[in-house]
Amino acid sequence: MELNTAAIKVVTADGKVVRRATVAGAMGSFVEWYDYGIYGLLTTYIAVNMMGSKDLGSLFLTNVGFLVSFLARPFGSVICGYLGDKMGRKNLLAFLLLMISGATAAIGLIPSHQVIGVAAPVLLIALRVLQGFSAGGEVAGAMAFVGEYAHNKTRNFAMSFIAVGSFAALFFGSAVSAGLITVLGDATMGAWAWRVPFLLAVPLGLIGFYIRTRLEDTPHFAALRERNTVESNPLRAVFTSRRHISAIVLTIFLPALNGPGYYLLFAYMPTYLKTSLGRDHNFSMLQALIVTACSLVAIIIAIPLMARLSDRIGRKPVLAISSIAMAAVSFPMFALITTGNMGPACLATVVLAIAFSGHAAVVHTVLTELFPTSVRYSAYSIGFSISTIIFGGSAPLVMTEIIKATGNPMVPAYASIITALITLATVFLLKETKGQELRSA
Repeated sequence: MELNTAAIKVVTADGKVVRRATVAGAMGSFVEWYDYGIYGLLTTYIAVNMMGSKDLGSLFLTNVGFLVSFLARPFGSVICGYLGDKMGRKNLLAFLLLMISGATAAIGLIPSHQVIGVAAPVLLIALRVLQGFSAGGEVAGAMAFVGEYAHNKTRNFAMSFIAVGSFAALFFGSAVSAGLITVLGDATMGAWAWRVPFLLAVPLGLIGFYIRTRLEDTPHFAALRERNTVESNPLRAVFTSRRHISAIVLTIFLPALNGPGYYLLFAYMPTYLKTSLGRDHNFSMLQALIVTACSLVAIIIAIPLMARLSDRIGRKPVLAISSIAMAAVSFPMFALITTGNMGPACLATVVLAIAFSGHAAVVHTVLTELFPTSVRYSAYSIGFSISTIIFGGSAPLVMTEIIKATGNPMVPAYASIITALITLATVFLLKETKGQELRSA
């Protein structure tokens, strides 16, 4: 038995159960972020089919679809956070998995602009809103679920596999897309084969749903329920507490680097490589996916190592080192990418991935540890969704438009440096939480 700061006894799960919870969280994350990430990977094909052409205007509208899903995230965060803190994490997370998988598969079934005209982009935007809603409720819920199962001394390592799942999903999406282009050709991919990765969401979603429903709710939430101390109105509790509001502010600014790190380096990178480097330096879509895949392999390997390091030396040092590294390498690495050569581009994206891995491995564990169990899902969801809108969801749209206006393909490097410095400044406001018991209330 372990005693947390709210004097509620929590039965610690044994190692086997923790591993099952970690697998459930990672598999759910894989499905969610496969569904969410392939939109970024296949943006240029979607522009042609849903918007009617491949010009910059159509690409702009498709990136608006990327942004719209992020604008829907706070609604998912508020509603799902409220329900998750009142009713528990498990069933809600399983339902969200079905929701985003269904929306993703439906995108793959939308008739093209040539067939149904303006209804195609309208349906696309509606389904992106549904994806954004479910993703808004997913991130904090999955992290809370695994974090509340994990042991104090190895919490970051256990939770890091949720991040691994998200990057593995992008790698899988890249591999499927690259395989289809190789086998069928770019023309066939643009005509109809781009739909295949979206339709794969159906079996993946069903597998993830099955895994998630095989576990009970977390020991920490079960302890609240047993003592009848579940918060009756989590949102009111969040917004009437100065401590919670201060923690939400940290939750907005600490993940600033996550936007350029995740969405620019991985989800948006294929589109950037294919369209934004200039006529003589742009990559083919297959080359762009291969470059992205190299960085994904690097970060998948590095994240658990960074998490282990965090469990030993602390969250703050790893976050600070990652921020400094990203600020230092972003400009020279993007300069290598803009040469338009495969070798230097692969090297550059791998270096960027390793630099970013410390942030990706640790940030969500810190956000989980900032809040007590009674409001963790609600408060974490709200803060992180706002952060993602500001620093992440607008990134592809803003980067595309600034590059188009200035002709400068180095714009993502500047975004990476600025957000790295914002994250670094926020790190100094944190209290170290390594190895501490999660608070209940």
